[in-house]
Amino acid sequence: MNPAELVSRDDDPVRLAPGQTLFGEGETGDCMYVLLEGSADVFVGEVLVESATPGALLGEMALVDSSLRTATVVATMPARLARIDERRFHFLVQQTPYFATHVMKVLAERLRHMNSMTRNQVVAWEYVWVGRDSNPEPTP
Repeated sequence: MNPAELVSRDDDPVRLAPGQTLFGEGETGDCMYVLLEGSADVFVGEVLVESATPGALLGEMALVDSSLRTATVVATMPARLARIDERRFHFLVQQTPYFATHVMKVLAERLRHMNSMTRNQVVAWEYVWVGRDSNPEPTP
């Protein structure tokens, strides 16, 4: 399913120029976005965690659980996005149940991706410390 097909005729799209920020980590969020055209990078802190292409959902976690934004999204080329507020989200879920399933799949994929990144960081950290004394003597 491509959610862009559901909202492609958006009457009031959000337009971003390259380098423009859609939203920042820690900001309040009351909507999500569907990337209709262009591309955007998603950062958690300084780490690039996703390069979004048309059809990508952005900001869905803040909409679903009324939390602060967990990432920063920056356009990498001219972008057009459809804004989905809570009312529109519920309408899409009622009218197109597969939309709800798609949102859950996106959330699950992102969780698995972040778990993998975390696991890889732990393995790398353990590798760096293998064989080192856990209580090294201070250097004079």
